[in-house]
Amino acid sequence: MKKFVIFAVSILVLVVQALPLQALAKRQKPSNTVQLRLLETTDIHVFLANYDYYQTKQDDKVGLVKTASLIKQARSEVKNSMLFDNGDEIQGNPLGDYMARVKGLKPGEVHPVYRSFNLLGYDATTLGNHEFNYGLDYLKETLNDAKMPVVNANIVKVGTEEPYFTPYVILKKTVVDDRGKKQNLKVGVIGFVPPQIMEWDKSNLEGKVETRSIVETAKKYVPKMKKEGADVIVALAHTGISGEPYQPGMENAGYYITQVKGIDAVFTGHQHNTFPGPIYKDLPNTNLEKGTINGKPVVMAGAFGSHLGMIDLKLVKKRGKWKVVDSKSTLRPIVDATGKSTVQTDEELMKAIRQEHEATINYVNQPIGETTTPIYSYFALVKDDPSIQIVNNAQIEYVVGALKDPAYSKYAGIPILSAAAPFKAGGRGGSSYYTDIPAGTLGIKNVADLYLYPNTLQAKLVTGAQLKEWLEMSAGQFNQINPAGGEQPLINPDFPSFNFDVIDGVQYQIDVTKPAKYDANGNVVNAGSSRIVNLTYQGKPVTADQKFIVATNNYRASSTTFPGVSQGEIVLKAPDENRQIVTSYIQAHKPLNPSADQNWSLAKFKGTAILVFDSSPNAQKYLGQFPNIKYIGPSEGGFAKYSVDLTE
Repeated sequence: MKKFVIFAVSILVLVVQALPLQALAKRQKPSNTVQLRLLETTDIHVFLANYDYYQTKQDDKVGLVKTASLIKQARSEVKNSMLFDNGDEIQGNPLGDYMARVKGLKPGEVHPVYRSFNLLGYDATTLGNHEFNYGLDYLKETLNDAKMPVVNANIVKVGTEEPYFTPYVILKKTVVDDRGKKQNLKVGVIGFVPPQIMEWDKSNLEGKVETRSIVETAKKYVPKMKKEGADVIVALAHTGISGEPYQPGMENAGYYITQVKGIDAVFTGHQHNTFPGPIYKDLPNTNLEKGTINGKPVVMAGAFGSHLGMIDLKLVKKRGKWKVVDSKSTLRPIVDATGKSTVQTDEELMKAIRQEHEATINYVNQPIGETTTPIYSYFALVKDDPSIQIVNNAQIEYVVGALKDPAYSKYAGIPILSAAAPFKAGGRGGSSYYTDIPAGTLGIKNVADLYLYPNTLQAKLVTGAQLKEWLEMSAGQFNQINPAGGEQPLINPDFPSFNFDVIDGVQYQIDVTKPAKYDANGNVVNAGSSRIVNLTYQGKPVTADQKFIVATNNYRASSTTFPGVSQGEIVLKAPDENRQIVTSYIQAHKPLNPSADQNWSLAKFKGTAILVFDSSPNAQKYLGQFPNIKYIGPSEGGFAKYSVDLTE
């Protein structure tokens, strides 16, 4: 009996103890969980239509009209989504130039880029470095008709810390949680641009604005955004991803933005690469499967509308505050691995831009001259090239004429050279990103193909020593080759082709068996190395104190970091664009003979090394002209693999 009583009392105690827990369980509500999809386009560069204005034909590898179909599909799959653009929107192809230089924008007129963004319902955008190519007044008129916030935090009014643009916004977003109930989210959106715009567009920006370091600016504003109630903070960072050691003011700061406390999602761009992607497989603290860097979701969606970037966030409300508990970053391409289009054209968007699109086609087809032979850039990184030769010839002729003015008499007798780079040489632009102009009529489209950017001509006075350092920097285009080795890649993929300046008027060779003196950022990495050999002018060695005037563009001339260039003196700031100078040159030289003068070459060496590089499969049609270049076979990403023989 005693045991029974003890047992009964024990059961009663357990029941009594359980009652508060049961009551609490009844009072507790299921946790509030929200799935939020964030979408990104970046580096559109006015590729709104699926069209190549240089070849005047349809191109399904580009175009926001293609990406738009992916946007609509991605939105239809979820309850909650937001759409952003990450900059470099209004410049980059002939449509951008037609709008800025030919047609112009009247007050109240909507730029086709922002008409497209308005139609697709973007939630916010930011500015890329190329937004400033046409000047601040044009940019202001362009932005006037945007129906979404345009944010940038690291551009300030000159001499102040006052933001020139709206640094950030906090968007009120009504979302539906996993139980089907509406919730209110405050989504903070902040934007950044490379501080180097002050160098790249100095003539448009100097005395008007200044820039600040991206990461430091983020650390300044993110706490303010949190204080103002932002539940989620999205960084629209028009900057690339680099594992280089951190430096304030660095151009590609995407990796380090992920380390800023309070930022929940990072959209990147500028480099035209794709993240998640294998190019970043060796980046520390990076998970390509989840698409995270330092635990933060990150996306970089290529360029020209080639991909839609997507970050899926899982948010849970804890103690009245929303917290990101999981994420997944992915990319959706507009073509498959074979280059075949996989999405339909959005006809509504195509209709909205058709007027300017067709006007641009008419504009670029205007004839200006003719060429006796094809002009192409397939081999521009391995030998002297006709597409660069035309630009250099035009720039030299222009500067020779300009310096005849008595105001420049003190420069009389100084040799005039010219520097130009291959803008379209594959690389991050893809396997079709080359110039290929057939013999015959030349139109405005061909000039835009030869010279992509709306630069203006400038000329710098340099010494022979500075000229050599200019060329040493350019020679960073190549990997160091072991003469006794087997097959080796010749081209350095981290070195942009637009920094491979070919300087005409002197003769020289590049010895790729030696290490590069400078890295891609202009930092000395091998101080004692000298890749530039046999540098001569009119058959005589160039001396260190010899003087030269080098025609170039405002982008290069204003550089404070490009070796050799940065020490020179600007002697001419022309009012004319380089493209117009090339146009005038073609009009004055009918017919045009674009043959390269072979003033530079890769130095031969003794050994067994086989040097390989990628170019377009289409380059095979010109191989008959070059006995030392051979086709090997297909390569990744639609490229073809070639070899160049430099052995003696």
